[in-house]
Amino acid sequence: MSFVKFLTSKVFFKQLALAIVAIVVLCFIILKWLDITTNNGEFVIVPDLKGKSVETVKIELKDNDLTMAIQDSANFNPKYPKYSVIEQSPIAGAQVKENRKIYLILNPSGYRKVEVPNILKRTFRQAKPQLQALEFKIGKITYIDNIGKDVVLGMKHDGKTLKPGAQLPLTSTIDLVLGNGKR
Repeated sequence: MSFVKFLTSKVFFKQLALAIVAIVVLCFIILKWLDITTNNGEFVIVPDLKGKSVETVKIELKDNDLTMAIQDSANFNPKYPKYSVIEQSPIAGAQVKENRKIYLILNPSGYRKVEVPNILKRTFRQAKPQLQALEFKIGKITYIDNIGKDVVLGMKHDGKTLKPGAQLPLTSTIDLVLGNGKR
């Protein structure tokens, strides 16, 4: 039997039809199996977790068949309680599969500490923007007799003398001692 005769024979067409039917049935079975095992079309709504404590978040996520992963702590935000959620991914209201990880960013216990710059023997005009750039607040300004007018001679925080390089929380108030230009 030649190859061309075989391609036009009934046996070949029967085998071809059986192969096509087998492929279609196999594809149908695989697609149904995937629908069942991946819970196709079944979603969980992500709850709003912002401002809630870690303990509350654990309970709420467990009730919704979700898991949590703490990513990081951000800069302190005084609008939220300490150690509460300030950001989440995916966002609240998103549809996700069950057992999905919800990534959380927590509010730290306070402002991070920043090194106090060396502004001694600089003018107030030079020192002010440097302190403000580091998010320090300028408090009470006192003057003492010194030939350098408006030259920073000392720094204080809560009544204690500060040295350059000391660590203070962000937004701390620094009082300055300046020269008045008199001998």
